[in-house]
This record gives sequence, C-alpha cells and structure tokens, in this order.
Amino acid sequence: MKIQDLLELLKERLDKPEWLFQFHKKDESLRIEDKNSGQGVTIDLNGLLAKYAQRKEQAIDETIYYIKNTLNAMAQEPVIKGNEEAIYPVMRSASFPVETKDGKTLIYNDHTAESRVFYALDLGRTYRLIDRALLEREGLTQGALHEMALFNLRSLPVDYKSDQVAGNTFYFINYNDGYDASRILNQALIDKMARIAEGKLAVAIPHQDVLIFADIKNNSGYDVLGQMTMSFYMNGKVPITPLSFLWENKRLQPIFILAKKKP
Repeated sequence: MKIQDLLELLKERLDKPEWLFQFHKKDESLRIEDKNSGQGVTIDLNGLLAKYAQRKEQAIDETIYYIKNTLNAMAQEPVIKGNEEAIYPVMRSASFPVETKDGKTLIYNDHTAESRVFYALDLGRTYRLIDRALLEREGLTQGALHEMALFNLRSLPVDYKSDQVAGNTFYFINYNDGYDASRILNQALIDKMARIAEGKLAVAIPHQDVLIFADIKNNSGYDVLGQMTMSFYMNGKVPITPLSFLWENKRLQPIFILAKKKP
C-alpha cells in the first residue's frame, strides 16, 4: 500500500459531512478536523504504513477507531464537577504539544526528561485532555486535579503477565484502557515491584497502552529490555519513549541501552 492509497482509504472510511481532511505533503500527514469546533487529530501516514506492514487491517481498524472516538469526544462539552471519578492522568512524551490547535493550553506536570503527565476526563470509549480554560471554569486548581487523578488511578487493576528471558523476569501490564503507562505513577505498585525484584528494577513506558517492569539480573536483561521497549515504541498508537528507567533511590533514572546482540 502507498501513501495515496492509504489516504483514500481513510477518507472513505471516515466520510462524514462535518469532518474536513487536510493532507500535508511536506511531512505526509493527514489532519482531520470538525468543521464546527475546529478541533481535530493529525495522523502520521508513514507511521501508519509501517504498522500496516506488520499488522495489516488491524492497524487500520485501530486508527479509525481512535480518530472517530477522539473527534466525537471533542464535540462534547466537558464537565468535571459531578464526574470527578472520571479524571485520570495520562502519560505523553516530553515533546507532546502543550497547546491545542485552537489555542487552548493543556494542563500537565513534568514526569521525567522524556515524559509528561497530562490529565483527562474519561468519556467511556475515549477521553478528553483537560485544558486550563476548563479547569478555571470549573473552579479547580492544578494541584487538586493532580490529587484527584492519582486517587482514581489507584483504583485501577494492576495485574500483570510475566515472562522469563535469559535469566531475567519481565512483567507486563496491558489493559488497553488508555492508562496502562499511567500506572507508573502508582507508588504502591512500584514499591511492590521493587520488593519482588531480585536484581535491579527497571521500568519502561514505550507507549500509552503498556507498562513494563523488568527484574534485571544480568547484562542480557538490558539487551532484551532495550529491544523490547523499542519494538513497543515503534508499534504503539500513542508512543511515549523508547528509553527505559532504573528505579534507584526512589527515583526513575534513564538508562541508555546499546544492544550488541539479540539474546
């Protein structure tokens, strides 16, 4: 499939009178906007083609689902009061825009040099990032929003699947609820994994829908983690960072892994 074929396919499957399509040839991206609100989403067509090469129609279906639900959510007027239990933190890369296309400033806190914490109002099938105008309209402070989001986060399940590779143990949290990576903010979870680890505890949030813990017991463990994290990062719908972190002295320390061989 070529860029033009993908472009036509997306237009066909997203055909709706109130949605506008703008193809940017320079970076080969597609912008889909709602005529009424001016809000929209931008899709990296080359990135989507790479995912299509690996997962075929599943990659297209996931992107269509994401676009539809995001645009429909943007069309709704968000209200926090009365929906406090629907506020959650969401992880994004440090390069994620802090301002929307229509000029609204998003609320965020720095997390690491590679990641930031934004805040979302859960709408069921999708969520809407909270901006400063909404926060002020609701009469809430950023601190109160943060505490609210962390409280709700702690109520989410944290069961994991594990796998042994080259003498190292890897744990995966993957509920696909939009908050898998956000669970890195659950201090009780990190403390639990630190107690379980027999070697060094490493953590990775390659994209929004996975959180990886690694009990690193030998050098091969770093190689496995580095390759695994990069693979997840390249295939994630909302990538965050291909870097991993060591949990040391109650802090996340970034580690740079130059894997020389595949375990």
